[in-house]
Amino acid sequence: MEHEIALVSFVLTVVLYGLVKKYYLRTRSWWSTPILAVPLLVIGLVVLARVPYHTYFADTRWLTWLLGPATVAFAIPIYEQRALIRKHWLSLGCGVLAAVPVAVFSSVWLARWLDLSELTQKSLAPRSISTPFALAASHTLGGSSDLTALFVVVTGVFGMMVGQLLLAVLPVRSTLARGALFGAAAHAAGTAKAAELGAEEGVVASLTMMLAGVATVFAAPLIGYWI
Repeated sequence: MEHEIALVSFVLTVVLYGLVKKYYLRTRSWWSTPILAVPLLVIGLVVLARVPYHTYFADTRWLTWLLGPATVAFAIPIYEQRALIRKHWLSLGCGVLAAVPVAVFSSVWLARWLDLSELTQKSLAPRSISTPFALAASHTLGGSSDLTALFVVVTGVFGMMVGQLLLAVLPVRSTLARGALFGAAAHAAGTAKAAELGAEEGVVASLTMMLAGVATVFAAPLIGYWI
């Protein structure tokens, strides 16, 4: 019986994602964004049906595994726009070198100010990078993978929404700056939003996201020592 429930949970998650994404493409409303709406719907159904987490995760873990290939797929538009990257490599590199320390230190500082546990601090540190990178960094830091995944989703949704508001208020016309803003602060969710703004914004966001992820993973031992 548990296996059947796990299979139904997997199918339901995929179907909900397909329906929500179809609705989002028609309305473009922030509250129907799949990364926000689907988890809320799934959580509500799982709680109502009283499905244990380990049962739900038994088959849906494959969706988490797919995050790796999905992240690697961002390399395709980057390759297609390699001339743009060669032209602005210094600006992009400096932006990433500035974004990573700010994201990590501000997260840990806020956690310490709120007197959160050391485990929470380590889990919160890699929140601004894409999930596969964040989980790898969290493992090195000694954090909780579940907490890190939650913080990454919240950061992505919040960063995507705030990024839209900032671009509506601030006169940022540079495609480089607009894309880097989303990629460095809101990882995959921001990259998806940047791609809606334009091809160049999407490419810059993808590259920024991946560079920030790689930099954070390599810096994880140093970050762990500091924490």
